[in-house]
Amino acid sequence: MSKTLPVNKNDYIDVVFEDLTHDGAGVAKVEGYPIFVPNGLPGEKAKVKVIKANKGYGFGRLMELYEKSPFRVDIPSSEKHKYGGCQLEHISYEGQLQYKENQVRQVLKRIGKLDNVVVHPIQGMDNPGYYRNKAQVPVGEKDGKLIAGFFKPRSHEIVDTNESVIQLPEVNEAVQTVKEICNELGFPAYQEESHKGVLRHIMARYGKQTGELMVVIITRTEDIPHKNKLIEAILARLPKVKSIVHNVNSKRTNVILGEKTTVLWGNEVIYDYIGDVKFAISALSFYQVNPVQTKVLYDKALEYANLSGEENVIDAYCGIGTISLFLAQKAKKVFGVEVVPEAIEDAKRNAKLNGITNAEFAAGEAEVVIPKWYKEGNMADVLVVDPPRKGCDEALLQTIIDMKPKKVVYVSCNPATLARDLRILEDGGYQTVEVQPVDMFPMTTHVECISQLILKKGN
Repeated sequence: MSKTLPVNKNDYIDVVFEDLTHDGAGVAKVEGYPIFVPNGLPGEKAKVKVIKANKGYGFGRLMELYEKSPFRVDIPSSEKHKYGGCQLEHISYEGQLQYKENQVRQVLKRIGKLDNVVVHPIQGMDNPGYYRNKAQVPVGEKDGKLIAGFFKPRSHEIVDTNESVIQLPEVNEAVQTVKEICNELGFPAYQEESHKGVLRHIMARYGKQTGELMVVIITRTEDIPHKNKLIEAILARLPKVKSIVHNVNSKRTNVILGEKTTVLWGNEVIYDYIGDVKFAISALSFYQVNPVQTKVLYDKALEYANLSGEENVIDAYCGIGTISLFLAQKAKKVFGVEVVPEAIEDAKRNAKLNGITNAEFAAGEAEVVIPKWYKEGNMADVLVVDPPRKGCDEALLQTIIDMKPKKVVYVSCNPATLARDLRILEDGGYQTVEVQPVDMFPMTTHVECISQLILKKGN
């Protein structure tokens, strides 16, 4: 088979990168055969070593750059810049925004066949570093000491990292401090191969508007060594702490959090604001990790919904009620649905916390609950969806088409599934008016989009 390919494994070839993949690798072609190379940028000329040659595509390693892209930036050699999901850190922020906006435009045309939809310039951040309000960091051991950081790409090897360029400074400090305390107290790290040891992960959550900090210790065992000393040391060194939580995950799994959670000290939740809406955040709550851009995203959702105060709104995939409570400020009534029962309890608590009485929440799958509401005669003037990366379920899309809300506001973290679902809604009688990309995750390949659809006349 290799004889029919234009390249073979271990070949050294000169290439020009033409594009970037969805995960930020450079794309070069040899006689039409694509080779994916991490760290390559469009327009760059380079020497590449072929490390794998499949039938339809290959993978390479960047060996030497002959001509650099004007968007390339030099990355310091410190560990905080090497790992942690920062696939685009070698690209200037201007270049990152251009890449993400182009990605959105391309998939809408290629997958959604949406050639005429208005795609606005992406909304980036004024200060794109140190933005994440949450970290959950794996713990290991090296030379008899605890290490905590990020996994090397395509491996389970932990790189000890004292600071990440995408975490808020308070989050970086909390993780590092707890690691040091556990090291001093002699905590044994969890060993994945033998399923022994104690400390699996350290999590920190921070309310950017309130200054409240939560520390979560995730262990394999129900007992925590030196529990009282651990609490005392955390309180002494991290004065912003309002909550210390213990989560037990005793299973052989890559899932971070287990089923049992106990408050060791302080409150069960910390608080934060998005705009004027206050949110209670527990260890298990889903809460957007970039509070600055979340406000940008939700303001746009409110603009696209264009509520007068007379509308009934359904919020599918409502989580802890973040978008729902924003919309409830302008709507007649908001109905939120979410598959995670704990999130629904959080949503109800957040509604009460803000004195919002025109929002109701139900636990269940959106694709089951909303068709049931429709059959019972509960109609929506505006329907908002914010699905996971896989996009909306077919049953939900069909219910939207049958229910015929005047407007649909689609929030998406995956442009490809967004384009697919927009095509289905377009074929079902909707028009995609505009799409606004928002850079929620600088330095990474991820991009958020929010789209406004209206029901075409005659439908």
